[in-house]
Amino acid sequence: FVLTVLILTGCTLQQSTQPPTPTAKEPVLLTPDELEWKSAPPSLPQGAKIVIIEGNLSNAEPFIFRLKLPPNYKIATHTHPAIEHVTVISGTFYFGAGGTFEPDEAKALTPGSVGIFQPGQQMFAYTKGETIIQVHGVGPWGLTYINPDDDPRKK
Repeated sequence: FVLTVLILTGCTLQQSTQPPTPTAKEPVLLTPDELEWKSAPPSLPQGAKIVIIEGNLSNAEPFIFRLKLPPNYKIATHTHPAIEHVTVISGTFYFGAGGTFEPDEAKALTPGSVGIFQPGQQMFAYTKGETIIQVHGVGPWGLTYINPDDDPRKK
């Protein structure tokens, strides 16, 4: 049984100070100091912070968000329903492909590195030090754990 988890960006993630969605008349220009981090949703292991920069993750629309991951953070093997583009902003993000969490098989992605996974591709990730990644794509964004026991909400 595979558990699918969609991260919804309703009131718990969106903020009234959230920047507007860009339009032809109104660009969005942000510095890192203007990003307001919140606790990541419960579908991710505790300790992560998230900021939604653009879009609603539950809708079929473009999105951009950042995750701030603490040292020794692990995201169990999972898939996404849509293509996922990940750019490392700071730290080192260890990204691996496949249905089993194999740290020795992960590739160390340093700032400026990019990872692209197609819909349904199995992946896992971890950090050794604090790491910030930026994720973008076209939603809806979701997370399906290969092993339902890895769902952090069950722990």
